[in-house]
Amino acid sequence: MESTESRPTRTTAQTGTRTRAVYGTGREGAVVGAVVTTLRIWQAVRRRLAAAAHLVAATVTPAGWLALAAATVGLGLGVGFGWVEWIVAGLAALVLLVLALPFLLGRPAYAVDLGITAQRVVAGSEVKGAVRVANIGRRTALPGRLELPVGTGLVELALPLLRPGRDLARDLVVPAIRRGIITVGPVTAVRADPVGLLRREIAFDDVHDLYVHPRTVPVPSTSVGLVRDLEGAPTRHLVDSDVSFHAIRPYAPGDSRRQIHWKSTAKTGDLMVRQYEESRRSRIAVVLSCAADEYADADEFELAVSAAASIAVQAIRDGRDLDVMASAEVPELVRSRMRAIRTLPTTTPRALLDGFCPVETAESTMPLAEVCRLAAESTDQLSLAVVVAGSPVGLRTLRQAALAFPIDAAVIAVVCDQTAQPRLRQFGSMAVLTVGVLGDLTQLLVRGAQS
Repeated sequence: MESTESRPTRTTAQTGTRTRAVYGTGREGAVVGAVVTTLRIWQAVRRRLAAAAHLVAATVTPAGWLALAAATVGLGLGVGFGWVEWIVAGLAALVLLVLALPFLLGRPAYAVDLGITAQRVVAGSEVKGAVRVANIGRRTALPGRLELPVGTGLVELALPLLRPGRDLARDLVVPAIRRGIITVGPVTAVRADPVGLLRREIAFDDVHDLYVHPRTVPVPSTSVGLVRDLEGAPTRHLVDSDVSFHAIRPYAPGDSRRQIHWKSTAKTGDLMVRQYEESRRSRIAVVLSCAADEYADADEFELAVSAAASIAVQAIRDGRDLDVMASAEVPELVRSRMRAIRTLPTTTPRALLDGFCPVETAESTMPLAEVCRLAAESTDQLSLAVVVAGSPVGLRTLRQAALAFPIDAAVIAVVCDQTAQPRLRQFGSMAVLTVGVLGDLTQLLVRGAQS
């Protein structure tokens, strides 16, 4: 009796081993083996067909598909119904496709080097760069072009015929008009026919991120007098060790013996310790509103970003403890149950300005008062809060935002309004600065420090 059992052989774990399957003997084993072989062949064919389909889809342009459809329909209808006009149209489309094929022959062996002169610039400037292309192959490269994505735009550079070992350089200028992160690259070498029916692309991996920082103005140290005046001033928080003496109280378990007041202890017969008022540490919180409805237009938001960046950069340079926060977008479905803010890095001025680059307005955010409340909860020992918003934000909203911070913290509201005159107003403990242009910020802060 012949065995019909199908079983695989054992394989070794060594490199280069081969797996052999035995499907038994007899007719049934042969059938199983044929089925398995057929499946393997079909899988290989399917992979090849998928690769070919991907190549065709990447090679044929929309105009090429239109020409192919015209050739198929024209020849089909012309031959089927004897329409000479349709035959001529189909043949013309087919001739165009055939003539386009030689432009794609051969794979150019390019070495592409993309470079820009700076990685960080200020908004309103431009960056120079260059693209160097070398033919490292043994054959002459046919003419083509380079496509270079620059942000949302596309730069095209013509490539002439390049002989083996030859290279050329093309200069380029990257406009950095607005704040943001501009991605330059990757470079793509394109070969295409003059009509644009077929194209062949070779992409290179060289990509550069250009950080376009917001414009800032220097804030004089005198303007930080708003903070310096608070330095060392006592708060209402009582601690066991600080610089501002408050009172004597009875000793409690856990108190440091270094704070024992021996004279009072000798008089009362009980251990007495010193108690102090906590002094301010000049910790600053800069809160930027990013709600789209709180700004008149995009230019007004850019002014707000520049104002917040100017104050924050000066605080870093003065060695202040700083927190910079911006309102974050909250999905509409969970807006009532979710709170979110974005915290920017404050280790160095460059890191902070890099963090300001991707900040944009959002349609769905928390109200300004909620943003300030969450910022206050995230910051300890706050002495000064700077709230930056746009012209649609009224005085009532600003007062609600100010109430979110600790009662012993000073609050400065910077309202950006390009149509208003610069002015400084005082509403209780909150100072409101109306800024029309960025240069007004310095003058108003100096005036506030002197008043």
